[in-house]
Amino acid sequence: MLTATFLAALILITVHSQETEETITYTQCTDGYEWDPVRQRCKDIDECEIVPDACKGGMKCVNHYGGYLCLPRTAQIIVNEREEAAAESTSGRNNVIRRTPADPHRAPPNPTHQIQCAAGYEQSDHNVCQDIDECATGIHNCRADQVCVNLRGSFSCQCPPGYQKRGDQCVDIDECTLPPYCHHRCVNTPGSYYCQCNAGFQLASNNHTCVDINECDANNPCAQQCYNILGSFICQCNPGFELSSDRINCEDTDECRTSSYMCQYQCVNEPGKFSCVCPEGYQVVGGRTCQDINECETTNECREDEICWNYHGGFRCYPRNPCQEPYVLTSENRCVCPVSNAICRELPYSVVYKYMSIRSDRTVPSDIFQIQATTIYPNTINTFRIKSGNENGEFYLRQTSAVSAMLVLVKSLSGPREHIVDLEMLTVNSLNYRTSSVLRLTIIVGPYAF
Repeated sequence: MLTATFLAALILITVHSQETEETITYTQCTDGYEWDPVRQRCKDIDECEIVPDACKGGMKCVNHYGGYLCLPRTAQIIVNEREEAAAESTSGRNNVIRRTPADPHRAPPNPTHQIQCAAGYEQSDHNVCQDIDECATGIHNCRADQVCVNLRGSFSCQCPPGYQKRGDQCVDIDECTLPPYCHHRCVNTPGSYYCQCNAGFQLASNNHTCVDINECDANNPCAQQCYNILGSFICQCNPGFELSSDRINCEDTDECRTSSYMCQYQCVNEPGKFSCVCPEGYQVVGGRTCQDINECETTNECREDEICWNYHGGFRCYPRNPCQEPYVLTSENRCVCPVSNAICRELPYSVVYKYMSIRSDRTVPSDIFQIQATTIYPNTINTFRIKSGNENGEFYLRQTSAVSAMLVLVKSLSGPREHIVDLEMLTVNSLNYRTSSVLRLTIIVGPYAF
């Protein structure tokens, strides 16, 4: 233990002697030293402070001039009084014992003895030179916008984070001009910056990345249906509605105004939909079409001596026995004038009552009714004519065979209206026998074209 201690002290004295001789003439330093521009000489490098884990295995690092030693932590270092300056740089001053060489002619040490310290150092209570913390004592000359950093024997004026030194001043670093820190937009601030996102995005937890905002889940701004898209959203409406000009609310679509063919009769607009209605006597079929109601089958309001006749949009009651004097009823709707009655010689032999219904404003020309002889006699000639009920020329009777004819509608009829037309068949034979029969056709024109 004593041998190692003596060797360390001896090396310190020798290096110290070299330093004294060389710092006068050289500005380049040997290994283990660096040039001190303030003192204008080479100064020792404290490897124990700058070399990470300089000593391994639990050893302690002891700095000396030009190098360092790794010693056990229990080792004692003995230095002479005149080498106290060297001992000052020793890392870990525990177990350091200072001794004065035995000199019977030298007076005992004076505890108030003043030592000479270099600039940036001051004498401690233990008569060693220790660093002055200019930053803590406030004797530095750093500007108000600078940060004081203490160094061994000196100090440094540095700029705070977010600033850089330009001359003697600290100027702001514009982080937004550097490689992109922000996903969307960067906003520079004094000494710092922050990121902003475009509309429809928000900052992630790292304060740099922008992530999409799901507006539909957050507050659902749409009146009906909301669909999220990257950076925005779109609104849609339920069937029967359409987006308003603000692209958020929904307005009812008036289907009745979009087309006149939505309903056969009348279109009724409702919120989000429409419905079709039909006039009295009709019912809605298939949602849009009007179909006649056969009141004779559903609500027959005719008397027992009447027959019910349904027509487009309504019904009428006619007598079961339509015969008038001198005619008598022989079968349903058929009246015959008896030959025994002298009056009947000048009248048609028979009158048959028929009923039919047509829609209003039917297209013309149109075949609407066929008349045909029920009894055919040999060597006879049949002719057909409209006997009455065609004063305005709405009809035309076209003979189709020797025993039949077709009633043709040649002018459009508008309802509701009732027309009674007498169609007469004249029969003549070679013996100059002459007879006639009448078919009294009641034509009921409905109020509508359906």
